[in-house]
Amino acid sequence: MQLTQSTMMRQDMRQLLTPRMIQSMEILQLPLMALEERIEQELQNNPVLELKEGETDPGPQITEDAPPTAEDRAEGEQALVVKEDSGGAEDFERLSRIADYLENEEFHTNSGSEFRSSASYDGERDKKLDAMNNTAARGITLQEHLLGEWAFVECSPRVRQAGRAIIASIEDDGYLRTSLETIQQESKNPLSMDDLHKALALVQTLEPAGVGARTPRECLLLQLDAIEADDEAAEGHDFDLERKLINDHLKDLEMNRYPLICKKLGRDIEDIKAAVRRLSRLHPHPGKLIGGEDSPAIHPDAVIYLDEQTDKYEIEMANDSVPSLFISGMYRKMIKDRSVDKKTREFLTNNVRNARWLIESIEQRKSTIMRVIRVAVDAQREFFDKGPEFLKPLPMIQVADQLGIHVATVSRAVSEKWIQTPRGVFPLRKFFSGGTTNDEGEDMSWDAVKEKLRVVIDHEDRKNPLNDDEIVAKMKEQGIDLARRTVAKYRKILNIPTARQRREF
Repeated sequence: MQLTQSTMMRQDMRQLLTPRMIQSMEILQLPLMALEERIEQELQNNPVLELKEGETDPGPQITEDAPPTAEDRAEGEQALVVKEDSGGAEDFERLSRIADYLENEEFHTNSGSEFRSSASYDGERDKKLDAMNNTAARGITLQEHLLGEWAFVECSPRVRQAGRAIIASIEDDGYLRTSLETIQQESKNPLSMDDLHKALALVQTLEPAGVGARTPRECLLLQLDAIEADDEAAEGHDFDLERKLINDHLKDLEMNRYPLICKKLGRDIEDIKAAVRRLSRLHPHPGKLIGGEDSPAIHPDAVIYLDEQTDKYEIEMANDSVPSLFISGMYRKMIKDRSVDKKTREFLTNNVRNARWLIESIEQRKSTIMRVIRVAVDAQREFFDKGPEFLKPLPMIQVADQLGIHVATVSRAVSEKWIQTPRGVFPLRKFFSGGTTNDEGEDMSWDAVKEKLRVVIDHEDRKNPLNDDEIVAKMKEQGIDLARRTVAKYRKILNIPTARQRREF
């Protein structure tokens, strides 16, 4: 073995992503709410980055010893000028109002009193403080709700302790899926099985009815017991029949076997259907009636509307919630000032460069999304005019070739973006999908095929619903050739049950 060192030249091509490119791609992929959080974070980390609160007059030209001119200041900056002819009275009065405002806000926030109001200050309010005050309070959880009720239940101290342990094990949907033996073993305090059984019986009497159930059957029976105990709510119920349906025929009801149920119970089909309608009012997950997570808010990135004069769909970017940014003119001037420390100027130079990259990335994000949406709107004109059945296939690679950008850029541009249209709010990705061609040579997206399948099932005879083979034939009549397994897959995606389960008696 011999180790040697040598020098050689090699020609090589590599794709390198600069930090600026990486940041640009990250900004492009961010949804609107995440972009606002990113901007807020950058405002805190970068001292040269400031918010543009509004357009202001540039002001008069001033001498070298005066504050920076309008040219040195970025758009949105305004110098603080104290009027000499008034003796500063107005400015001191304004400062006094600000002090009163802050004092009132602190008093109002800490004490909750409505006696002193912040309305006395007519200047600019603290946006973060207003946002915190206007934020909805956290909803009560199911466990907190049950513990509040449990405090008023009359029982022995040992049973009360066992009840708290059971409530702590109840899941958000109201079910107790942890066995009493496991609760006993994991409890820090000694609990007897007798106390746990007594506590469980009492917990199952709490509201909402059905909490503490261990199975769906037990959950429905507990709700029936609560209805039967209320004379007004019990009116019109056939509890014997309803309990038999829950105890013995839940699977038959799921499979829509009404004739079999009638034969076994010796009851008319109308009685069975009436009982099922009453049972449908019961909640299979009673815990979700209390608390639960709020659905995330959707903020469309763009609004699509029809311009009646040009008969063309126009795009308006919804960037009102995105703060406008600018680089502070004061810090830009410090960079050019040789009297400022070198390290300070280097620090400011780096931050100005980062701020400029961020601003340019945000503008590029807006431009790219706008161009991608424009292509989608032009290609999906029939969707906006006629409905979901006319959605056309639009592969991302086709859009990338049309715009002269990489397909990954298109994918990032449509990721987690929403648009508001005359037909509702849709994810932007909905308009970019593959599809098929019907017998007439028309292109159709897979979402349009699903919508046509839904329409076929909606118009079937409920007494004699279509099976999957018959749906295949119906779709074939419309020029759409699908396999039976494809129809079954689309049914499941659309949450449409089988023909047996859809049949009405």
